Amino acid sequence: MIITKKLVTVQKRTQHTARLFGLHFPMRLEPVVYGLTENLSEDYHGGYWDFWELSNGGFFMSPRSDKRFNVSCENGYDGEMSADALGITVCLYAYSHLSFGQESQFTDTCAQQYHRLRDYALDHDGAGDIFRAVD
Repeated sequence: MIITKKLVTVQKRTQHTARLFGLHFPMRLEPVVYGLTENLSEDYHGGYWDFWELSNGGFFMSPRSDKRFNVSCENGYDGEMSADALGITVCLYAYSHLSFGQESQFTDTCAQQYHRLRDYALDHDGAGDIFRAVD
């Protein structure tokens, strides 16, 4: 089955993320995603992010940009990614990191979101770079 993405409208962003993550989204997940992006790409300097809902129940966010980002990871990956692929990559990192914590409902949600996003990423145009960056 092909997993599709749909833009979460500005009007529904807060409601959507609250339903998935509760207060953990603005307090934990969102800051981790932004921080990871700054660490992985010298080309990233902030900006507006789009929120994406996946047809399998997954969620990710990506910088709204047409440019490509140079990305360097601790695992030795160095490459260039679209904003969409960068968003997927940092969300996978964030979900993995946050799935190891004390609050079982949130950690379970992060683990589920990791697997849903990973399934989507398998068919993404940037899949090769995404998986080299996160493995």
